[in-house]
Amino acid sequence: MELSRRGSLALGIGAACLAILPLRTNAAAKQAIADFTGGAELARGGVTLTAPAIEEDGNNVPIDVSAPGATAILIVAADNPEPGVATFHFGPLAGTPSVSTRIRLARTQEVIAVARMADGGFASASATIEVTIGGCGA
Repeated sequence: MELSRRGSLALGIGAACLAILPLRTNAAAKQAIADFTGGAELARGGVTLTAPAIEEDGNNVPIDVSAPGATAILIVAADNPEPGVATFHFGPLAGTPSVSTRIRLARTQEVIAVARMADGGFASASATIEVTIGGCGA
């Protein structure tokens, strides 16, 4: 089968769009984190993110996040169509700020937990989760 000029052009444009798409979604994840932190620097440590290394079904991925001293926790799935998964707020009467939940992942990707600490600083942790069957219709 021989490709016409029009077919070659369409194939090239499609490949360029696929190459740019991950950059766009990562930019959306960075923007979600910047909105949560107000652009503040993220410290490593102080947050524990527990997630499976491999998950067969992306529709139901269990994660646990713990951040002693946190007033809020943001969970971001970097390559999901909508990266901001959830934000949890903790009041002064909350025990240890921790969350156990299940999230949807479109494909293998990095999950990031960012905690706003009581002193006004921010801490983060991340984990890469390999997904064999994606959720989110991807």
